[in-house]
Amino acid sequence: MKLLKITLITLLAVSTASFAGKLGSCSFNGFPLYGKVKVVDAFPDIKVEVVDAFSDLDVKTVDAFADSCGEWQFVDAFPDFKIQFVNAFGDIKVRFVDAFPGLK
Repeated sequence: MKLLKITLITLLAVSTASFAGKLGSCSFNGFPLYGKVKVVDAFPDIKVEVVDAFSDLDVKTVDAFADSCGEWQFVDAFPDFKIQFVNAFGDIKVRFVDAFPGLK
C-alpha cells in the first residue's frame, strides 16, 4: 500500500511538472503564440524544441499578418516575443507545417 502511495505521488509530481509552463489559449506564460518572432541565442521569452511528431503547437511561417494561432512572422526588430531553438527540454514543442497551424 505504501508503494502504491509513493507511485501515485510520483506520477502526480511528474504530470504537474510537465504543465509548469502554462500553455493554453494560444499563449505561453503571457506571450501570444502568434505574431512577430525574433530568434535569439540568449535570454529568450520561450525555448522552442522543433519536433516531427507530438507537437504542442503547429507553426506556419508567414510573410505578413501573423494574427492567428500558430502563425509566425520572423523579424529582426520589434518582435512580439523572442525564441531560442533548443535540442532538448524546450518550453514548447513545435512542428512547422504548410497548413492548419495551431494548438494540438
